[in-house]
Amino acid sequence: MAVERVSLTIGEGEFVTLLGASGSGKTTCLRMVAGFVYPDEGRVYIADAEVTRTPPHKRATAMVFQQYALFPHLNVAQNVAFGLKVRRLNRAEIDARVREVLSLVRLDGLAERMPNQLSGGQKQRVALARAVVLKPQILLLDEPLAALDLKLREELQLEIKRVQTALGVTTLFVTHDQGEALDMSDRVAVMHKGRIVQVDTPAELYQAPANGVVAQFIGRMTIFPARIKSIENGICLLCDNHGGDFKTRHWPKDAQTGEAVLLTIRPEAYRIDAHLDNVCKATLDRVLYQGTGWLCQASESAERRHTVSVPLTANAPKIGERVFLSWRAEDCRAIRET
Repeated sequence: MAVERVSLTIGEGEFVTLLGASGSGKTTCLRMVAGFVYPDEGRVYIADAEVTRTPPHKRATAMVFQQYALFPHLNVAQNVAFGLKVRRLNRAEIDARVREVLSLVRLDGLAERMPNQLSGGQKQRVALARAVVLKPQILLLDEPLAALDLKLREELQLEIKRVQTALGVTTLFVTHDQGEALDMSDRVAVMHKGRIVQVDTPAELYQAPANGVVAQFIGRMTIFPARIKSIENGICLLCDNHGGDFKTRHWPKDAQTGEAVLLTIRPEAYRIDAHLDNVCKATLDRVLYQGTGWLCQASESAERRHTVSVPLTANAPKIGERVFLSWRAEDCRAIRET
C-alpha cells in the first residue's frame, strides 16, 4: 500500500512540505492532489469543492516537476504562455501576464531564449513561472531542486519562497531533503511507510520530535535506548542498559515507570569537560572542522556514540582525547520509538 489513512489540511496561503525517504508515500500524496492518481478510498478537497475524481486539467492546481518538462521547441515566453493559450485567453492578457511573471521570477530579458540556452536554475525558474502564471489555488512542487547543485539549490529555495510569499499561493512541496523542508516551510509533514507520523512547524520538529522515526530523520541526533526509572518533581529519571542514570525534563506525558523509551540529545546540547545534569566519559574518534565549529564523534563504549558540536570559542578538540560530556536535563528528551 503506497499511502495509508493519510489526513492533512493545509490553510490558505500556507507552505506545507511532505518530507520523507524514498518510498514513504509523499509523491503519491502529491499526485492525488494533482489528479494524476485517484485514491481507492477517501476524498480530496480544494477549498470547499471535492475533486477526488476530477481530472488534472480541471483542477485549480499547477505543478513544477523535478526535470523542468519544458517544451524544447518553444522559447521562454512561449513556454510560460502555453497554459494560458490552452485556456484561450486573449493575446494582450497573455502577453501582460507573461511579462509580469517573468519579472517576478527575475527572468527579464530572457523571454526569447530557447531552453537549451538556459542554465539549470534558469530552466527551473521558467518551470515555476509557467505554473504560477495560471494563478492556481494550489501550487504543487515535486522535488524541483533535486537536480541542482548545492549552491543553486540554496538560491532557488529563497526564490521559490519569495515568489510564494509574494503571490500568497497555497503550496504543497515534496522533498527528501530535510534542509529544504526546514528552511522553506510553514509546516512539515514527515512521512514514513505511507503514513504521516508528525505534522508541525520546523522548530517543533527539530526541538520536539514525536518519536524515533522523526528524531532520526530530522537533523543529527544521539539516540540510545533507556527505561523510565522514576518520574517526580518535574524530572524523569532514566536508566540505560549499562546501569547509567540520566535526567530529562521532557518525556511522553502518559509514560509509565518501567516503560522503554529512547533518550535523544542534539549535538549543540553537549558541553565538554563541564558537569551539568547528565555526565559521561568518552573518547573523541572523529573531529570534522565545519567553519563555525567542529563536529565530533565521541565513543562512550562500543555500542554508544555521541555526536557533539563544539563551537570555535572552545579549545580545538583532538582525536583520541578523553573528555567528559555533559548536558542539561532541559536539553534532552525521552521519546517513544514509534
